[in-house]
Amino acid sequence: MQLAQRIKPLQTNVFADMDEAKAIATQSGKEIIDLSLGSSDLPAPKTAIAAIENSLHDPSTHGYTLFHSTRSFREAVARWYQRKYGQKVDPETEVLPLIGCQEGTAHLPLAVLNPGDYALLQDPGYPSHAGGVYLAGGQIYRMPLFAERDFLPDFSVIPPEIVQQARMMVLSYPHNPTTAIAPLEFFQEAVTFCKKNNLVLVHDFPYADVVFEGSPPSPSIFQADTQKEIAIEFYTFSKSYNMGGFRIAYAIGNPQLIRALRQVKAIVDFNQYRGILNGGIAALEGDQSIINDIIQTFQKRRDAAVTALRHIGWPVATPKATMYIWAKLREPWHNKSNQFCVELVKATGVALAPGAGFGESGEGYVRIALVRDEAVLETAIARMAAFLKSA
Repeated sequence: MQLAQRIKPLQTNVFADMDEAKAIATQSGKEIIDLSLGSSDLPAPKTAIAAIENSLHDPSTHGYTLFHSTRSFREAVARWYQRKYGQKVDPETEVLPLIGCQEGTAHLPLAVLNPGDYALLQDPGYPSHAGGVYLAGGQIYRMPLFAERDFLPDFSVIPPEIVQQARMMVLSYPHNPTTAIAPLEFFQEAVTFCKKNNLVLVHDFPYADVVFEGSPPSPSIFQADTQKEIAIEFYTFSKSYNMGGFRIAYAIGNPQLIRALRQVKAIVDFNQYRGILNGGIAALEGDQSIINDIIQTFQKRRDAAVTALRHIGWPVATPKATMYIWAKLREPWHNKSNQFCVELVKATGVALAPGAGFGESGEGYVRIALVRDEAVLETAIARMAAFLKSA
């Protein structure tokens, strides 16, 4: 059987590879402490669950959910954005429901790129950003992120011939996996660069709210592209409301980009079940103290994990945002993040995400997801210490 060439770059995936390694460790009798996925272990808002439960008993929600039947959700999104950022959004032309941010970032290149066009992506970066470009027949120029530059790309070093062939740039701050945050001035620089070079600017914004005490709030891209001339921004309920499994998200942006993405979605899906959208409305318009509770929980976990890692002689930076620690490996593992993670889970049951899975510049790091309580994180780090000592 001959399959399409476009799927060749998709044959490896950091999450799928670690899922296989975890399965093997489980079969050998290991108790798994899974810190490889950013899947929150905290509960969704009670108001959201109640709204979904009530919808189940309403037969009018049981049919297909086409675009116009999502209007109440889109209006709630527009109200939320104005409350949070003080800017108006047209729910009819500037908002689009998504089945998770990953769906949006993977489908958008189909609406923006022609075969052979370049997309400018962060390296390391989230895997679906590259996957969508490959499926669209595009080429990737990877913008390396280094600790010395606070994990911000340097636009001035992108070769002019690449810029001429580029059609889009993808950014994401607070950043997964490095946990970096970006100031408004950086986004203004990115908007200027993209306007000058006629690029669509995509901002994947799942960690909009997960910024820790002492760090400035993370800007929206539309605080830089105030007229929505070139940008689109993706938001999710997975992190701010612990609703990852519900696969509910949305895009806000330039009307032309929203319409183009809507055209792609129209031949792929009919949106989520309407009851889940009702749960999203309840989350957006209900008590927002859950967000502060989430931040406090992950900040406590961050502090406990950072302290434990430093105690075993593994110096790590203290993250300013997200639910991760981006930890640099030392010899003999410095350029073997995949091998390190596979052998670690095999020996101890502790699963981490190898930095190489997020791009070439991620090699030499591992990502630790803070998705278990402090006691479990400390147990996991103790097992890691024993593994490092034996290795």
